[in-house]
Amino acid sequence: MVPVHQEGNVFSQQLCTPCYQTDQKGLLKPTAFMDMAQEIAYWAAEALGFGYDNLHVHHTAWVLARMHIRFLRPVHWRDSVTLYTWHKGASGLLYLRDFLLRDTNGETAVAATTSWVVMDELTRRLVRPEDLKQLLQVEQTDHAIAEPAPKVALSKEMELVGEHFVTHAEIDINAHTNNAKYVAWAIDALPIDVAASPIKELCINFIKETIQGDCVQLYRFHSSDTWLVEGRVEDKSCFAVWFKF
Repeated sequence: MVPVHQEGNVFSQQLCTPCYQTDQKGLLKPTAFMDMAQEIAYWAAEALGFGYDNLHVHHTAWVLARMHIRFLRPVHWRDSVTLYTWHKGASGLLYLRDFLLRDTNGETAVAATTSWVVMDELTRRLVRPEDLKQLLQVEQTDHAIAEPAPKVALSKEMELVGEHFVTHAEIDINAHTNNAKYVAWAIDALPIDVAASPIKELCINFIKETIQGDCVQLYRFHSSDTWLVEGRVEDKSCFAVWFKF
């Protein structure tokens, strides 16, 4: 049974925030929201006929390319929330999907928009939109965030602050690093006092996949209320993210 409720092209799921998805202050972690969004996106796509199983038989898979998240209200341990998602159609090579996380009063706690690509699992190349014409026919015009997730503009003054070796525990079903792990690395690359502060907004671009054993060098830059973090493997960018606190 699909553990989501469908109303038109909008899917929703009622959740209770568990302790293991919260930080030391008992607040929902940004990476926990990303995990929740990833799971409901899977079920929604499956119900619409272009989910993991549908694509896998053609040796293709969904890959998250960009994500823009706004954290509007705190979500605490044990809070009851409802997560909503809907597909917004295609834009070039990108397929757009939005998310809203609302509390029991219907107030929006988190709003997010995502951009996805479809990758050939054998060649690691992207599948063009004309190969998946059914995606163009399933659209919802409402927006959690109106503009698609933007490209993260990096500074020429990025400073090397550390490195991370990709572990077996960080690899997902597509045999590369799970998307939420990049944000976890980026947060850990920030000063401790900054990392402990509530994040108001973040935007991440996933540029090149990483796999187990890769050494990811972490660079950062600070300007006003924005922090930039970039991950590189052998001097090639694999992700870029900005945070606002």
